[in-house]
Amino acid sequence: MLELKLVEHCAPTLAGLKTANLFNYKCSDMNTLREELRVESRKLNKKGVFIEILKRNQTGVLLYVYRKKKLEADFAKPGVAELMQKYGYRSRDIQDCIAHLKSSFQNRDCFPHEIGLFLGYPLEDVIGFIEQGGKNCKCSGVWKVYCNECEARKQFAKFEKCKDVYVRQFINGRSITQLTIAA
Repeated sequence: MLELKLVEHCAPTLAGLKTANLFNYKCSDMNTLREELRVESRKLNKKGVFIEILKRNQTGVLLYVYRKKKLEADFAKPGVAELMQKYGYRSRDIQDCIAHLKSSFQNRDCFPHEIGLFLGYPLEDVIGFIEQGGKNCKCSGVWKVYCNECEARKQFAKFEKCKDVYVRQFINGRSITQLTIAA
């Protein structure tokens, strides 16, 4: 069940097209989930893909699936460190940043706005979302777009096609390991 959800929600990340994806996963038994995550992580880590639980609630978890090298490259882009500092991030170390993000989920009532930086969204769109309070975007798809609408629409279409192809291939017997592009 977890593998299908990973393919459905994270195909662009598995394919190396996107830095990360985020999705809710329902589970009733945390011990079973931990074992499933251990098994999947062992497969995916070899390909440069990692899984973290960002938040738990009564019905499940919020899973963050990311490519560490892509995330490091995203965090090194101009302007990203400055925005992250505004939200209390003091280190560029990926594990430190993810730990801080987890803390943000626990200490805030709303979704941390900086999450877009962890998902590979363009900095300009993350800033636009924050400044506009999620309103007045040019278009909306995987994220709310405030700057380069044409490029974003192309990305959204590419991600959707990737998802369709990956789900179809998974259902037809390709394993998650076969579908995941090595970093």
